[in-house]
Amino acid sequence: MKGSPQISVIVPFYNEEDSIAPLHAAIVAAVEPLHIPFEMVFVDDGSRDATCARGEAIARRDARVRIVKFRRNYGQTAAMAAGIDYARGEILITMDGDLQNDPADIELFLAKMAEGYDIVVGWRHKRQDKWLSRKLPSKIANWLISRVTGVYITDNGCSLKAFRSSLIKRIPLYSEMHRFIPAMASIAGPRLAEIKVRHHARQFGASKYGLSRVYKVLLDLMMIKTVASFTARPLVWFSLLCLPLALIGLSALSAGLFAGAGTGGTLSLPLTGAGLIFVAASITLMASGTLGELVYKLGDVRPGDFARLTHAVTQVKTQ
Repeated sequence: MKGSPQISVIVPFYNEEDSIAPLHAAIVAAVEPLHIPFEMVFVDDGSRDATCARGEAIARRDARVRIVKFRRNYGQTAAMAAGIDYARGEILITMDGDLQNDPADIELFLAKMAEGYDIVVGWRHKRQDKWLSRKLPSKIANWLISRVTGVYITDNGCSLKAFRSSLIKRIPLYSEMHRFIPAMASIAGPRLAEIKVRHHARQFGASKYGLSRVYKVLLDLMMIKTVASFTARPLVWFSLLCLPLALIGLSALSAGLFAGAGTGGTLSLPLTGAGLIFVAASITLMASGTLGELVYKLGDVRPGDFARLTHAVTQVKTQ
């Protein structure tokens, strides 16, 4: 099909040499009957097997396939971000490269996007993974993410999603942020929907996920909450952080002074010292919030900018 693609299917791969060819065939079988110009952006995330070589062989046979190769493994979020940057379609579909997502569901996403939605998220309602190591942590994480961000999605970890290119290309992605895209995009007020999708058991290779990612997810969740709720008012966020420190510090100082009064004027050094440390920490946080407020409000404004606001040029008419 000639012309620019309307749909870009973005798939990150890491050591998936046995999956890349079957997945390519499944995507073609699912999207080609729709008679919509499309492309596939395969991102090799520094694989150490023959994943890239097999992807390049596919690209030589199928001009709709584009290969993006990383020199080393950077992680799924970086791979998805690269695929999004290189994608040319108006609607971007992201999915995993392990054959657990089903390309046949792409038609459902396109139908939902046609209703005017900006983001459509997949929900693996019959997930084919181990309950203790994968399903239970996922349920806890999804509940926590929804409560903290206020964006209620059943399955944030499902990589099968659809986005409008004009929206997703403006959202910064790093660390483990691919699972927080809907929460990040909520700042722009997009129309968001969730649909049930199929999920298959892994056929080849081993899972790249583990409990080691939990701390990264928690840190990213804190960052998302900060960005989504306090970007325009950083002083509020830092004030909330310093409030418990100030209370602890003042309580310790009061206890140290009262202890000194009860022992003939000798201060309690441990309590007084701890109180001073906590109070100093709260003051430091408040000062950081004040600096953040100034940076947000003024940005790159310089005194010369204010001078130009009051500067006027008077033109004298000549006879």
